[in-house]
Amino acid sequence: MLVPKQYRCTHSAACVCIKGHLSEDAIFLVFEHLNWNPRLIALMSCVCKWFDEIAKRILWKEFCRTRAPKMMLDLQSCGSHSVDGNWKALGKLLIYCSGCTQRGLFNITCVPGHFVHRTRFSRTSGKSFLIPQCRTDVLYVCDPCEHLDQGDDGDVGFFRGVFKSFSASKVRKMLIERQAKLHSTEACPYCKAKLWNMMQAKMIPRSACIRLGAYDDSVECYVCLNGHMLGTSSLLPLSDSDEASDFEQCSKFD
Repeated sequence: MLVPKQYRCTHSAACVCIKGHLSEDAIFLVFEHLNWNPRLIALMSCVCKWFDEIAKRILWKEFCRTRAPKMMLDLQSCGSHSVDGNWKALGKLLIYCSGCTQRGLFNITCVPGHFVHRTRFSRTSGKSFLIPQCRTDVLYVCDPCEHLDQGDDGDVGFFRGVFKSFSASKVRKMLIERQAKLHSTEACPYCKAKLWNMMQAKMIPRSACIRLGAYDDSVECYVCLNGHMLGTSSLLPLSDSDEASDFEQCSKFD
């Protein structure tokens, strides 16, 4: 048996699905054949609460494991059977660039959120976003999603990431010690948790600018209570981003 069987909606007697569902084994096999297609998982989640529950508990987990197997194995190596913020949030983080809204988190031009075809997350790159006191933490960060020619803002890059065991991380401990403020209105676009401002806490190292190929002091970054990171930066033109010696120095910390 692949998963525990549940045939009826466990949430509401008024649900239109009271006549019963396919077995969870059958749903598992169908989506395995579809290679855990995220659009179809999202569509099925809208049918009723029971389908949404099985998507959160099983389908998004298998999607994450298929798309980033080594990363998922590492994130779960602490013994947890789940991840901070749930599998649905992590699945969205893998494939969705949140962009920014007008008068939202970032002080730049409005850029609509969008799905990305392919993204590489790196634990080595994550080291560059950690101050020296926190470099024993594990952070996976993706390559920046580039949005070119954004008017006065020039070339803008959006990045996102996730901490392993964020509740026990040195970054979280230091944010609390520094009494970092939570954003008053905005929430994490992936799990809806409150957001800490890493810039306000002075926890964005210069190595992050070098890793992104961005102007100094242009990196803005937030991390939510579940350890999801999102940020933006003003990217240097390719002809200007030739700070090889600085990058090599930065790499010593990886």
